[in-house]
Amino acid sequence: ATWMTREGGKPWCENRDEVEWVAACFQYYAEVGRNSRGNSFPPTFHHQVNFTIKEPYGVVVGIIPWNYPLLLMVWKLAPALMAGNTVILKPSEETPLSLLAIADVFAKHLPPGVVNIVTGYGPEIGEALVTHPGTDLIALTGSVETGKHVGQLCAAQVKKFHGELGGNDPFIVCEDADLDGASKACVWAAFLNTGQVCTSAKRIYVFDRIADEFTRRVVKFTKSLTLGNGLDPATDIGPMINRKQLEDVHARVEEAVRDGAKILCGGRRSPKFKKGFFYEPTVVVNVNQKMRLVATETFGPVLPILRVRDIDHAIALANDSQYGLGANIYTNNMEWAMKAMERITAGTFWINDPLTDNDAGPFGGMRQTGHSRELGEEGLDEFRETKHVHLDYHAEVKPYWYPYAKYNGLR
Repeated sequence: ATWMTREGGKPWCENRDEVEWVAACFQYYAEVGRNSRGNSFPPTFHHQVNFTIKEPYGVVVGIIPWNYPLLLMVWKLAPALMAGNTVILKPSEETPLSLLAIADVFAKHLPPGVVNIVTGYGPEIGEALVTHPGTDLIALTGSVETGKHVGQLCAAQVKKFHGELGGNDPFIVCEDADLDGASKACVWAAFLNTGQVCTSAKRIYVFDRIADEFTRRVVKFTKSLTLGNGLDPATDIGPMINRKQLEDVHARVEEAVRDGAKILCGGRRSPKFKKGFFYEPTVVVNVNQKMRLVATETFGPVLPILRVRDIDHAIALANDSQYGLGANIYTNNMEWAMKAMERITAGTFWINDPLTDNDAGPFGGMRQTGHSRELGEEGLDEFRETKHVHLDYHAEVKPYWYPYAKYNGLR
């Protein structure tokens, strides 16, 4: 956890939790893997047996992002190993040490060559692994642009591509919601890991009737958070990963302001720190769907609030996106919750509890987020091929074989 904080900047407590999640994921797939090999099903004739077996692809390449260097590694590694594959892991050039720090664990408990770690820059090392004829499946978590490029390289080789390509998740706050809980949920969902989470709450849709009070509470709570060194126990929000990410987020905020948005807090690089990429948690209002801040994925600590008339208006705006990773709603009205759950295009839908994962529950997206799944039995199947076996234990000559002159049909 300390390595991860030094390298990536997340508060130490978030990285401690990530390490625990890694262990839990390995344990989950250790159980699922030994109890899942295939299925049997009714045969065509009584003297036959039909079943499927699951087989590994061979060599899996896992391309890991920097925001969760161990968690998003294990989501690929654990099911890939339990499926019987060998794995090559390519960590982000931003956070290679976090993964290398546990390399000894793999070396101690697994045969040589089962898990391999290759470091380097994506365009150089990653692309070489993707195009190498000796690799059989590419599992990537990254941007839509990177995913499209890698997908094209895989398609040219008819190689399986497993991609999770980011999101722009909506968070609906209904007028019946407990405002204290809803405001704190939104702030945490927006600023966890400095907003550098693919499932961060990036578009907050609030019913008109409660918007003013909700916004007041969000701003007050945001201002109470501590921005600082992730190794300091008092820190709530750490620095961003690098200058490029910080400048991209700030440019989006400035564009929105030029187009009429209003910053209620934050909106700048923190003047408290001479070093490090510390960006103040930012709350923005008077935004609209066409602004780049809202229309595309903003990977940083920005919480844009948009007003909606009712649940139908909120659903329409939530679906106005090229992505489909996750979505949230905060309400006590289960009719509204179920309506939104059924109509919003998203791979995961959270009701009153944002960003909570379950190792047994599949994680993935729709639309340009990609169509692969991690976690759950679906996550295991992503790394297995299915073989259908047909067995006839009578082993006799069939009437429908040649010559057809003697064949009068199966009946």
